Amino acid sequence: MFQNRRNILLFICSIVFVQALYYIVTLQVKHNQTRLINFPSIISYEQGSDIEKIIVQDIKNVTYFNNTSISKESIRELKSSVDDLISINFTKPDPIIYNSLPICNFSISNNDSSIYKVTINKDINPFNIIEKHHGFDLHIGGHWFPKTCQTEQRLAIIVCYRNREPHLKLFLDNIHPFLKQQQLDYTIFIVNQHGYEQFNRAMLFNVGVIEALKLYSFNCFIFHDVDLLPEDLRNVYKCGEKPRHMSVAVDKFHYRLLYSTLFGGVTAFSVSDFMGANGYPTIYWGWGGEDDDMYLRVVKKLKKSITRYPVSIARYKMIRTLNHTSGKPNPDRYTILYSKYNYDHDGLNTTNYKLHNIVFNKLYILINVTLKEESFEQIRMRLNIKKRETKKPIRKKKV
Repeated sequence: MFQNRRNILLFICSIVFVQALYYIVTLQVKHNQTRLINFPSIISYEQGSDIEKIIVQDIKNVTYFNNTSISKESIRELKSSVDDLISINFTKPDPIIYNSLPICNFSISNNDSSIYKVTINKDINPFNIIEKHHGFDLHIGGHWFPKTCQTEQRLAIIVCYRNREPHLKLFLDNIHPFLKQQQLDYTIFIVNQHGYEQFNRAMLFNVGVIEALKLYSFNCFIFHDVDLLPEDLRNVYKCGEKPRHMSVAVDKFHYRLLYSTLFGGVTAFSVSDFMGANGYPTIYWGWGGEDDDMYLRVVKKLKKSITRYPVSIARYKMIRTLNHTSGKPNPDRYTILYSKYNYDHDGLNTTNYKLHNIVFNKLYILINVTLKEESFEQIRMRLNIKKRETKKPIRKKKV
């Protein structure tokens, strides 16, 4: 009889132990669900810098994209590992609580303009120090939104990038406090071009939009060079009824607008305007041309004009070289620009890239891609661009 009692006691203890173990595991999984992002295949990621990686979407077979109907683009379905226990979500405001809050109202009407002046932090800090400065209230992936009011827009900052880590550190250390003070619902995306192909700034912007829209219903996109830092809080990072040129006055150019149709540096588009323009062109490899092309798309395809804040507000500091060498000017950029090619035949709908992985850091989301470079002859044939004729100089006859 004693033996039976001992067996019963052991059986009861084993049940209690299993239940306790299950409770601990469940609690841990729930804890992780608040920190990670909704991609089923997750691994740790290292990349030879002091960036502290949190998680990465692992695409074992490189994914190719040819976006022929981007407006209907949906989140890719990835094969989930049997061992994956974590189901995670991109952190979004609770709709019930959020909709009950008043609308955020960042005022720029104070007559004392000095209170809006931004002090630029020029120290290049390690990423872990920048996280300590600004990451305490950030959601994973560089996402932040105010807790006491609801925003009218959901902003994605898209930054094109390649081998400019000092610039990136300065950018992140300065842009996060700037955007928080303006009470914005924002996320920062860094689109990194791998490989040895010439840099294609415009196509990287398109990639950023495509990938960002799979995470969240962004309705405002600001396309940002990594070396530009805003100097005035009245330069509000929002989208309007027309595309906006944000970086009007840059210190390198003595805070003057270089020419009336300038549309580079930092620009803002509503999602409808960006789709209506068919995104940025994909045909400018190397330096130059894509900004002027985008201006023409706004004017000719959207039938709109661009807007600007006053020079006294839209002021930026440009981070100087820091061992960065600019790309070679594209020798064919003017031929493409003035060819009057059909904008429906190039842009967001022809953005082709290899997606290697997506890394969710505390300060930003890193999108690693490789682009396939097109030669000018391929571009010319695809878009039916005529070669520019070089006029021979007229020789005067000797008398």
